[in-house]
Amino acid sequence: MTVSIQPVILCGGGGTRLWPRSRASKPKPFLALLGGRTLFQKALDRVADPEHFAAPLVVAGEAHLPLVREQGGGGLAIIAEPVGRNTAPAIALAAHRAPEGSVLLVCPSDHHIGDEQAFREAAEAAAKLARDGYLVSFGIEAVSPHTGYGYLKRGARLPGGYALEAFVEKPDLETAKGFLSDGRYSWNGGIFVFGRERFLEELQAHRPVMARLCEAAVSEGETEGQVFRPAQSPFARIEGESIDYAVMENTTRAAMVPAAMGWSDIGDWKAVREARGGASSGPHELHDSTGVMVDTDGPRVSVVGLDDVIVVVDGNDILVTSASSAQDVGDLDGVKRT
Repeated sequence: MTVSIQPVILCGGGGTRLWPRSRASKPKPFLALLGGRTLFQKALDRVADPEHFAAPLVVAGEAHLPLVREQGGGGLAIIAEPVGRNTAPAIALAAHRAPEGSVLLVCPSDHHIGDEQAFREAAEAAAKLARDGYLVSFGIEAVSPHTGYGYLKRGARLPGGYALEAFVEKPDLETAKGFLSDGRYSWNGGIFVFGRERFLEELQAHRPVMARLCEAAVSEGETEGQVFRPAQSPFARIEGESIDYAVMENTTRAAMVPAAMGWSDIGDWKAVREARGGASSGPHELHDSTGVMVDTDGPRVSVVGLDDVIVVVDGNDILVTSASSAQDVGDLDGVKRT
């Protein structure tokens, strides 16, 4: 490669649908939900090969710096957001701090990717398009009519990918079934690749106030060791917005690369169950039950005669939910108090 791919790992979001395990003090990215390493550590592992990737930039909230340092090890470059303002401003901070001419690979810190070789191949294909001036989304292979994801509609063929014809909001079930049978739709996994300068130009064109305030926050910011702290005053004045709405849906150079890589956003306990292959964790006994997953940090859980149920025990908090209602966990009063 002529230019290293610069990973940008975003550590935002609370993972409220994974209560009681995920809490404000230790949210989803920093939990070992799928094995011995946390989702954040696995995100770092995927971009650790120096032949393919530069050292990552991590964007995280100030409150989670101790977790980022503890799990990321020494020498990790961190941008500490003074307040959360969604993904477009977070990526802009990273773009200003990235080397000139770099190609940015923007990844959430809390997703699961089963096939890391496919991930690297998609990143390289996207980087080639990015060097030709495209802003690229990973189009995740849609393997079911999922109603919890946005979709990407692919257009004309490009070298290594496709022009992106449309971003589609989360559909109802019948619409999602139509997308799946159509064959031109992929899940929007929130993974992006684009040139540093190109992204900043597009942000300036479509969100000039955000662009100006991000630039001011960086120029007035301070560095302490491996941590860069943007200036709070200009950054706090930004109206938060996702990169999808701020840039990707407005650019005329949107593209996508297809990625069949065993991806999941681990958005709720049903997704955790799927990624684990249904395996439970902690002391438990299942009798005359199917599709049941238990995740307990100590107390023994016994389930008799139930189907398609998930039980989670974390300290004094217990969650019992049907898998079909797992997306509603974030609405519980207990989630809002922790």
